[in-house]
Amino acid sequence: MTPRRKETRPADSHRDKSTPTESENGSATATSAQLYTPKQAAEMLTVKESWLRRKAGTRSIPCTFLGKHLRFSERDLHAIIAHGARTPAARRGRPRR
Repeated sequence: MTPRRKETRPADSHRDKSTPTESENGSATATSAQLYTPKQAAEMLTVKESWLRRKAGTRSIPCTFLGKHLRFSERDLHAIIAHGARTPAARRGRPRR
């Protein structure tokens, strides 16, 4: 029994030819949105990956699921940052000398 050869296709053969790409029209399209893995997103946000996964699992932060795979878009990351922004609280306790 001889091993089967894997069929090879050109890189763009899977892309819908009717949808313009970034290089064709000069701007990013909805289909070319960048998605980040939890590890990449955690590094960008400087938080632990486990925290990010836990919050996404409870839907406490915006995220995207591709089937069972968790991903974060640029918009998700900006929303997480905006949601976490806090104004400084007034000092409690005795005043300093």
